[in-house]
Amino acid sequence: MKAMSRSIQSTVPAAEASGARSFARTTRLLMAPAVIFLLIWMLVPLLMTIYYSFQQYNLMMPMYNGFAGVGNYAILLSDPTFWKALANTLIIVLASLVVTVCLGLALALLFNRTFVGRGVARTLAVAPFFVMPVVTGLIWKNMLFHPVYGLFAWIARQFGLEPTDWLAHYPMLSVIIMITWEWTPFALLVLLTGLQSLPEDQLEAAKLDGANAWQEFKHIVVPHLGQVLYVVVMLESIFFLTSFAEIYTTTSGGPGTATTNLPYYIFQTVFQQYDIGIASSAAIGAVVLANVFAIMLIRYIAGNLNAGAAR
Repeated sequence: MKAMSRSIQSTVPAAEASGARSFARTTRLLMAPAVIFLLIWMLVPLLMTIYYSFQQYNLMMPMYNGFAGVGNYAILLSDPTFWKALANTLIIVLASLVVTVCLGLALALLFNRTFVGRGVARTLAVAPFFVMPVVTGLIWKNMLFHPVYGLFAWIARQFGLEPTDWLAHYPMLSVIIMITWEWTPFALLVLLTGLQSLPEDQLEAAKLDGANAWQEFKHIVVPHLGQVLYVVVMLESIFFLTSFAEIYTTTSGGPGTATTNLPYYIFQTVFQQYDIGIASSAAIGAVVLANVFAIMLIRYIAGNLNAGAAR
């Protein structure tokens, strides 16, 4: 009997391990088509872009096509428009991040409170996030920024002021306003979700200890939202690096190159100069910039998480 019992006890873990291996194998087989599709979807365009970045390939001059080596990158790095586009991209990303995170956090703190009409106010605050970027550009260009028919021009005339052509005189500020109007609801949604998971007993204990509103925000709310803020910053940084539709529908990168960012610079190189080689090298530069941003943010996040765990 003892031998039979030992045999049964040794058989059960073996059967469980075999079942776990079978389940893992089945899971990998089911996931394989999606993983292969995503790899092809991402790797094929990237590899083609890398290939063309080393080719002299202009659609208007097919007779001069051939291997260019690092010539496209040399031309790109010597182009002042490229450096201007890079600077504009960084300005758009950093300014939009600061405004969307600060404004989103302020709105999240507001909507986390109970007041009459909170549901309607939340819906109106979140609505811009569901507007397509092209529509966002057209709304701001024709309904708000227009120097004759726009809402801002009408308000200025009511106060006896001269209407301002925002897209001509303040093009970069106009682009940042449009992008932040569109993406502040995203920060609001994520931060509001984080606030709703904040334990009420912590705030009550802080109030009993005599903490004021600023001390509660600094020592309880912000540390609780730390990981949420990092997620918002990372995701918005990636999307801001690829901003295109708002610029295309409003300023077209102008006046001059005042609002030309990397995506619009690539668009101009492809569809106006028809230079696939230089456009591909600029696209690789944009990929490198996005990865630098992601690596810096991930390391910063990991460092803060490790520090928090150590405390």
